[in-house]
Amino acid sequence: MTVQGTKNVIAATRQAGVKRLVHISTEAVLAGGSAIINADENTPLPIKPNGMYPLSKKLAEQAVLVANSSDLATIVVRPRFIWGQGDTTLLPKLAEAARSGGWLWFGGGTHLMSTCNVKNVSHGVILAASFARGGQVYFLTDGEQVNFREFITAMMRSQGVEPGNKKAPMWLADAIAAASEMLWKTLGLKGEPPMTKTAVNLFFKEVTVNDSKARHELGYVPVITVEAGLAELKV
Repeated sequence: MTVQGTKNVIAATRQAGVKRLVHISTEAVLAGGSAIINADENTPLPIKPNGMYPLSKKLAEQAVLVANSSDLATIVVRPRFIWGQGDTTLLPKLAEAARSGGWLWFGGGTHLMSTCNVKNVSHGVILAASFARGGQVYFLTDGEQVNFREFITAMMRSQGVEPGNKKAPMWLADAIAAASEMLWKTLGLKGEPPMTKTAVNLFFKEVTVNDSKARHELGYVPVITVEAGLAELKV
């Protein structure tokens, strides 16, 4: 959704007399090129996001938060790395990359990451809609941090495929992303490049976030563990 689309939703919500609005955002608002380590809601957003996706999410969040008022409480939730049963986007792409033999562990893949199963996302959003303070932001996670390589391997294996052990240095991921973005921009190609700076930032570098605020203020506790969620993925 565009920023104007977000503003239109806010206006329609207010006109309908709805008293609370929960905007589902993403940790991508913090993507500025560096690893994101144990970030919380007080972590400042980068002045220059490293892509249009994090920029658009930043602008949308700002539009939602500035709209908070006595007649409409606006809340932002940021689930990190949504995954789970029924995934028709990320998981199929991971499985296809493994089947084609094109999967690479950039930087070795041993970095940490936070995740949030779709069931935990839903639970957290319901709590936010019920109890969150207007004008506030809340991270949501599965609780435990996971090793990127171990987690992605488990996801792929749930689909009956192996990722392999091919590694590549991080500088190559950065170079591919920069070249891809330049090529798409120069030639005016449609769709998204095969690799972007934002994707490298959020996938191949550490991204860990702290959901203590949601736990303390909303009573948020994950309703499904990472292990149980992985079991549900098995075909």
